[in-house]
Amino acid sequence: MNTGAEPLIPRRLGPDDAALPAVLALIRTTFAYMEGRIDPPSSMHRLTVEELSRQAETSEIWAIEEGARAVACVVLTPRPEALYLGKLAVANTHRGRGLARQLVALAEDRARARALPAVELQSRVELTENHSAFAALGFQVVAETAHPGFDHPTSLTFAKSL
Repeated sequence: MNTGAEPLIPRRLGPDDAALPAVLALIRTTFAYMEGRIDPPSSMHRLTVEELSRQAETSEIWAIEEGARAVACVVLTPRPEALYLGKLAVANTHRGRGLARQLVALAEDRARARALPAVELQSRVELTENHSAFAALGFQVVAETAHPGFDHPTSLTFAKSL
């Protein structure tokens, strides 16, 4: 077990990686607090190991593991105008250790490697604590969007220029 003295290093997962179920469990556990707070419900409910496997073919799934347990993860998807950062999750037991900051820095490095000018992400309008965290990491709100069937913004798009 890592005592905190040894650095936890992100590892890129492939489509057949044995860690994909642990990453899905981490996402489901860490996103559970959104239940009843956001409308419409999180896309996390539709996420499966098979879908993560497909995403690993076209996007980059990164996990930080401690032993056999995924303790942080992110999905990075290249788009023409930016690298999209999605499903950023850190286990409650590992919060406050800078793992989210480490994964955001990784996203910035991966965007630069792809010659993309920015990193983008979305956060639901109700999750104001996340907005503060993203602002502290250098992100700014650049757009508001509404899910199909809604006549008001349901998500904010944040971007960080590189």
